Amino acid sequence: MVKENADGNSGVSSEMSHKCGRLCLGPLTFHSEAVGDRVSLSHGCRLAERTGDTFKNGLLFSSRPVKPQEKIRLRVERDSFLWHGALRVGFTNVPPSARARPLPCMAIPNLSDSPGHWAAPVHESYCQAGSELEFWVSCGGTIYVTSNNSRQQKLLTGVDLSLPLWVMIDIYGQTCSIFLLGSEKKGKITTSRSCPAPEHLPSPHIVNLKNAISGVSSPCGNSDEYICCPDMEVAAGTKQSPQTKYKFPCFAHF
Repeated sequence: MVKENADGNSGVSSEMSHKCGRLCLGPLTFHSEAVGDRVSLSHGCRLAERTGDTFKNGLLFSSRPVKPQEKIRLRVERDSFLWHGALRVGFTNVPPSARARPLPCMAIPNLSDSPGHWAAPVHESYCQAGSELEFWVSCGGTIYVTSNNSRQQKLLTGVDLSLPLWVMIDIYGQTCSIFLLGSEKKGKITTSRSCPAPEHLPSPHIVNLKNAISGVSSPCGNSDEYICCPDMEVAAGTKQSPQTKYKFPCFAHF
């Protein structure tokens, strides 16, 4: 199992409770320990690559549970046409930290045939390099996916929402590398979003946001009275701090 980030460390902590404000969903990365044998993590556990001459052993899980209607966003960084099939996505009630190692070599059928796991293949046309995907589980337990803002496609039904759900991804077949862009959950009035993991900046080219603009303090350092997560929508009538005047991308594109 290959698990190191760009600076040689083991990655972001798998248990993160940090939140920026009332509309912040908290950081979302890949779990740093529960990964397939051929998975390499970098960029704060948001870039995942399947290494070696193989189509399998690319399992990944989210660092925290996600909510119904929380749309997971990712970008396909690299693909290969040596194999058939592509990315598999889904959800599980089994915490990543509770999993025995090594992980199974594939999500389907190794995990999908066992209780508490729901996974489905994403069509190859959705998974070409550069494509951006969103997938989520509805309040009715149905998994949907879209690619590059296309019409949503139903993947699977019957997900159990009575227990916490973690994201489950298999970097399979033609899909070789993916980057986790974050997540968002739209409400009737406001939109909640994930924020960057506080331990790492997404790129060495991104300057410290604390010093980028004069008079703007750390985007994660204010009281819960303010909506201070970067690039987060503010509800009408919400008291605004100076941070809300600026738009910072939560996740950089490389």
